[in-house]
Amino acid sequence: MNNVKRHQFILKKLTDGEYISVSELCDSLSVSSVTIRKDLQFLENSGLLYRTHGGATLQNPYQRDRPVFEKEKIHAKEKERIAQKAAQLIEENDSIIIASGTTMQYLAKEIIPKGRLTVVTSALNVSQQLLKHSDVDIIQLGGSIRHSSNSVTGQFAEETLHNFFCSKLFLGVDGIDEEFGLTTTNAQEAQLNRKMIAAAQKVIVLADSSKFGRKSFGKIVDFCKIDVIITDYIPKKYAKLFESLQIEIIIS
Repeated sequence: MNNVKRHQFILKKLTDGEYISVSELCDSLSVSSVTIRKDLQFLENSGLLYRTHGGATLQNPYQRDRPVFEKEKIHAKEKERIAQKAAQLIEENDSIIIASGTTMQYLAKEIIPKGRLTVVTSALNVSQQLLKHSDVDIIQLGGSIRHSSNSVTGQFAEETLHNFFCSKLFLGVDGIDEEFGLTTTNAQEAQLNRKMIAAAQKVIVLADSSKFGRKSFGKIVDFCKIDVIITDYIPKKYAKLFESLQIEIIIS
């Protein structure tokens, strides 16, 4: 099979599925991994696909930072259903941490307090949403405000977290990659998220299915640090990985 036919075969395979591995292409085309990697490099340079670790995809695996008002409109129905499932995990007289992100804003809308709820959050839009509940005690972390996420980051917020330990952290992410773990677009936010994880008994990740197979600039943690993931759909390879790590999967 010549170069053109191999390239057509690769693009057809990617049109049929979200991802294809180098090893799979080697077996299908009976060529070496060196040949396949050259093919993928050529197709990526031509703007026809994106190379990933060990394969290729048609979807850009790298997340960029976008304003919160733009992100909240993307996958809105999925985020709403995920938030509804997450809100059901909040117990009577609970103390929780809510991180930043548009899915966290959806979560705040779904919360109906049982008893007296204490919420520690870095997100201004989460605090604003919870102000309507007189039986919610809100601890707003301080620091430098990120305009794109409507939330705070920095040393002051990190040091404040040392004074708290909560039953649950609800965490939003920008990317979930099987090699790189959980990521967000901002390194300072990733650092604050790690401090939140240290201050929580259980870490619950809220992520719509578009986050799988993608990565952003700032690594938060490896998967071994999380306890639950709530999503609308999970690819099989991630389901197997999470099950092997005893991470609970909740489908909204």
